[in-house]
Amino acid sequence: MTIAQDERAALATTLRAVGPDAPTLCDGWTARDLTAHMIVREYRLDASPGILISAFAGHTEKVQNEVAAGDWDSMVRKFAAGPPLFSPLKLVDRFVNITEMFVHHEDVRRGGAEWEPRTLDTASTKAILGPLKAMGKRAIAKSPATVELVTPAGEQIGVGGRGPVVRVTGEPLELLLFVFGRSKTVLDFSGDVDAIAAVKAAKRGF
Repeated sequence: MTIAQDERAALATTLRAVGPDAPTLCDGWTARDLTAHMIVREYRLDASPGILISAFAGHTEKVQNEVAAGDWDSMVRKFAAGPPLFSPLKLVDRFVNITEMFVHHEDVRRGGAEWEPRTLDTASTKAILGPLKAMGKRAIAKSPATVELVTPAGEQIGVGGRGPVVRVTGEPLELLLFVFGRSKTVLDFSGDVDAIAAVKAAKRGF
Protein backbone atom coordinates (compact mmCIF):
# COMPACT_ATOMS: atom_id res chain seq x y z
CA MET A 1 0.00 0.00 0.00
CA THR A 2 1.07 3.59 -0.59
CA ILE A 3 1.32 6.25 2.12
CA ALA A 4 -1.88 7.84 0.83
CA GLN A 5 -3.71 4.50 0.99
CA ASP A 6 -2.45 3.83 4.50
CA GLU A 7 -3.66 7.23 5.65
CA ARG A 8 -7.02 6.71 3.93
CA ALA A 9 -7.46 3.45 5.84
CA ALA A 10 -6.52 5.17 9.09
CA LEU A 11 -8.99 7.98 8.40
CA ALA A 12 -11.75 5.46 7.66
CA THR A 13 -11.05 3.78 11.00
CA THR A 14 -11.27 7.13 12.77
CA LEU A 15 -14.53 7.99 11.00
CA ARG A 16 -16.08 4.73 12.18
CA ALA A 17 -14.87 5.40 15.72
CA VAL A 18 -16.18 8.97 16.04
CA GLY A 19 -19.45 8.51 14.15
CA PRO A 20 -21.27 10.71 11.61
CA ASP A 21 -22.16 13.56 13.96
CA ALA A 22 -18.64 14.24 15.26
CA PRO A 23 -17.39 17.82 14.76
CA THR A 24 -14.47 18.57 12.45
CA LEU A 25 -12.11 21.48 11.85
CA CYS A 26 -14.03 22.32 8.66
CA ASP A 27 -16.44 25.06 9.74
CA GLY A 28 -20.00 23.81 9.94
CA TRP A 29 -19.16 20.30 8.79
CA THR A 30 -19.65 17.11 10.75
CA ALA A 31 -17.78 13.91 9.97
CA ARG A 32 -20.71 12.99 7.71
CA ASP A 33 -20.35 16.22 5.72
CA LEU A 34 -16.60 15.80 5.37
CA THR A 35 -16.99 12.21 4.20
CA ALA A 36 -19.58 13.31 1.64
CA HIS A 37 -17.13 15.96 0.40
CA MET A 38 -14.41 13.35 -0.11
CA ILE A 39 -16.79 11.01 -1.94
CA VAL A 40 -18.00 13.79 -4.26
CA ARG A 41 -14.40 14.75 -5.01
CA GLU A 42 -13.59 11.23 -6.22
CA TYR A 43 -16.87 9.83 -7.52
CA ARG A 44 -18.83 12.75 -8.93
CA LEU A 45 -16.84 14.31 -11.73
CA ASP A 46 -19.85 16.50 -12.60
CA ALA A 47 -19.82 18.09 -9.15
CA SER A 48 -16.17 18.14 -8.12
CA PRO A 49 -15.28 21.39 -9.99
CA GLY A 50 -17.40 23.33 -7.50
CA ILE A 51 -14.98 22.41 -4.73
CA LEU A 52 -12.52 24.94 -6.16
CA ILE A 53 -14.59 27.09 -8.55
CA SER A 54 -17.25 29.24 -6.90
CA ALA A 55 -19.39 29.43 -10.06
CA PHE A 56 -20.13 25.71 -9.71
CA ALA A 57 -20.38 25.64 -5.92
CA GLY A 58 -24.18 25.51 -5.86
CA HIS A 59 -24.34 22.25 -7.80
CA THR A 60 -21.55 20.77 -5.70
CA GLU A 61 -23.34 21.65 -2.48
CA LYS A 62 -26.57 20.07 -3.73
CA VAL A 63 -24.82 16.84 -4.72
CA GLN A 64 -22.83 16.76 -1.49
CA ASN A 65 -26.01 17.11 0.58
CA GLU A 66 -27.55 14.23 -1.34
CA VAL A 67 -24.52 12.05 -0.67
CA ALA A 68 -24.50 13.07 3.00
CA ALA A 69 -28.09 11.85 3.36
CA GLY A 70 -26.99 8.29 2.63
CA ASP A 71 -26.28 5.41 5.00
CA TRP A 72 -23.23 6.21 7.14
CA ASP A 73 -21.58 2.80 7.02
CA SER A 74 -21.99 2.67 3.24
CA MET A 75 -20.46 6.13 2.93
CA VAL A 76 -17.39 5.17 4.93
CA ARG A 77 -16.96 1.95 2.93
CA LYS A 78 -17.19 3.88 -0.33
CA PHE A 79 -14.60 6.41 0.83
CA ALA A 80 -12.30 3.67 2.14
CA ALA A 81 -12.37 1.91 -1.25
CA GLY A 82 -10.57 4.85 -2.85
CA PRO A 83 -11.08 6.50 -6.24
CA PRO A 84 -13.07 4.42 -8.76
CA LEU A 85 -11.52 3.31 -12.06
CA PHE A 86 -13.15 6.16 -13.99
CA SER A 87 -11.75 8.86 -11.68
CA PRO A 88 -8.68 10.82 -12.85
CA LEU A 89 -7.50 10.58 -9.24
CA LYS A 90 -7.12 6.79 -9.55
CA LEU A 91 -3.83 6.98 -11.42
CA VAL A 92 -2.37 9.78 -9.30
CA ASP A 93 -3.80 8.76 -5.94
CA ARG A 94 -0.39 8.22 -4.33
CA PHE A 95 0.63 11.79 -5.21
CA VAL A 96 -2.40 14.09 -5.03
CA ASN A 97 -4.10 12.42 -2.08
CA ILE A 98 -1.20 12.67 0.36
CA THR A 99 -2.26 16.09 1.64
CA GLU A 100 -5.99 15.37 1.29
CA MET A 101 -5.84 12.29 3.51
CA PHE A 102 -3.54 13.72 6.18
CA VAL A 103 -5.30 17.09 6.47
CA HIS A 104 -8.81 15.63 6.57
CA HIS A 105 -7.75 12.93 9.03
CA GLU A 106 -6.58 15.66 11.39
CA ASP A 107 -9.79 17.60 10.69
CA VAL A 108 -11.64 14.68 12.25
CA ARG A 109 -9.10 13.85 14.97
CA ARG A 110 -8.89 17.45 16.19
CA GLY A 111 -12.53 18.39 15.72
CA GLY A 112 -13.45 17.90 19.37
CA ALA A 113 -12.19 19.61 22.50
CA GLU A 114 -9.71 16.86 23.38
CA TRP A 115 -7.01 15.81 20.95
CA GLU A 116 -3.30 15.04 20.80
CA PRO A 117 -0.82 15.47 17.95
CA ARG A 118 0.46 12.38 16.20
CA THR A 119 4.07 11.31 15.77
CA LEU A 120 4.42 10.12 12.20
CA ASP A 121 6.91 7.56 10.94
CA THR A 122 9.82 8.64 8.75
CA ALA A 123 8.18 7.56 5.50
CA SER A 124 5.00 9.54 6.16
CA THR A 125 6.93 12.64 7.18
CA LYS A 126 9.02 12.44 4.01
CA ALA A 127 5.88 12.00 1.90
CA ILE A 128 4.38 15.16 3.40
CA LEU A 129 7.50 17.27 2.89
CA GLY A 130 7.32 17.19 -0.91
CA PRO A 131 3.86 18.75 -1.35
CA LEU A 132 4.40 20.97 1.71
CA LYS A 133 7.43 22.59 0.08
CA ALA A 134 5.55 22.96 -3.20
CA MET A 135 2.46 24.56 -1.66
CA GLY A 136 3.79 26.25 1.46
CA LYS A 137 5.23 29.36 -0.15
CA ARG A 138 2.10 29.91 -2.25
CA ALA A 139 -0.16 29.54 0.79
CA ILE A 140 1.66 32.23 2.77
CA ALA A 141 2.48 34.55 -0.15
CA LYS A 142 -0.03 37.19 0.98
CA SER A 143 0.74 36.97 4.70
CA PRO A 144 0.78 40.29 6.63
CA ALA A 145 4.37 39.49 7.67
CA THR A 146 7.33 37.63 6.21
CA VAL A 147 6.57 34.09 7.31
CA GLU A 148 9.33 31.51 7.52
CA LEU A 149 8.20 27.89 7.76
CA VAL A 150 10.85 25.82 9.53
CA THR A 151 11.07 22.27 10.88
CA PRO A 152 12.47 21.56 14.38
CA ALA A 153 15.66 20.35 12.65
CA GLY A 154 16.09 23.81 11.14
CA GLU A 155 15.09 22.94 7.56
CA GLN A 156 13.43 25.89 5.87
CA ILE A 157 10.27 24.81 4.08
CA GLY A 158 9.22 28.12 2.59
CA VAL A 159 9.20 31.88 2.95
CA GLY A 160 6.39 34.24 1.92
CA GLY A 161 4.68 37.51 2.69
CA ARG A 162 6.05 40.96 3.43
CA GLY A 163 6.96 42.88 6.56
CA PRO A 164 8.41 41.83 9.93
CA VAL A 165 9.74 38.28 10.08
CA VAL A 166 7.66 35.63 11.86
CA ARG A 167 9.22 32.20 12.15
CA VAL A 168 6.77 29.31 12.38
CA THR A 169 8.46 26.14 13.60
CA GLY A 170 6.89 22.71 13.74
CA GLU A 171 6.79 19.17 12.44
CA PRO A 172 5.86 18.84 8.74
CA LEU A 173 2.31 17.65 9.53
CA GLU A 174 1.71 20.67 11.79
CA LEU A 175 3.10 23.04 9.15
CA LEU A 176 0.88 21.38 6.54
CA LEU A 177 -2.18 22.01 8.68
CA PHE A 178 -1.06 25.61 9.21
CA VAL A 179 -0.75 26.40 5.50
CA PHE A 180 -4.16 24.80 4.93
CA GLY A 181 -5.64 27.28 7.39
CA ARG A 182 -6.21 25.00 10.36
CA SER A 183 -5.97 26.60 13.80
CA LYS A 184 -5.49 23.56 16.03
CA THR A 185 -1.78 22.99 15.55
CA VAL A 186 1.34 22.46 17.64
CA LEU A 187 3.66 25.22 16.44
CA ASP A 188 6.14 27.70 17.85
CA PHE A 189 5.84 31.31 16.66
CA SER A 190 8.74 33.69 17.11
CA GLY A 191 9.06 37.34 16.09
CA ASP A 192 7.23 40.62 16.66
CA VAL A 193 4.18 40.09 18.89
CA ASP A 194 1.81 42.13 16.71
CA ALA A 195 3.10 40.44 13.55
CA ILE A 196 2.54 37.01 15.09
CA ALA A 197 -1.04 37.93 15.99
CA ALA A 198 -1.64 39.19 12.45
CA VAL A 199 -0.25 36.00 10.91
CA LYS A 200 -2.40 33.81 13.12
CA ALA A 201 -5.52 35.82 12.24
CA ALA A 202 -4.83 35.98 8.50
CA LYS A 203 -6.67 33.73 6.07
CA ARG A 204 -4.60 30.87 4.71
CA GLY A 205 -5.28 27.93 2.48
CA PHE A 206 -6.17 27.32 -1.15
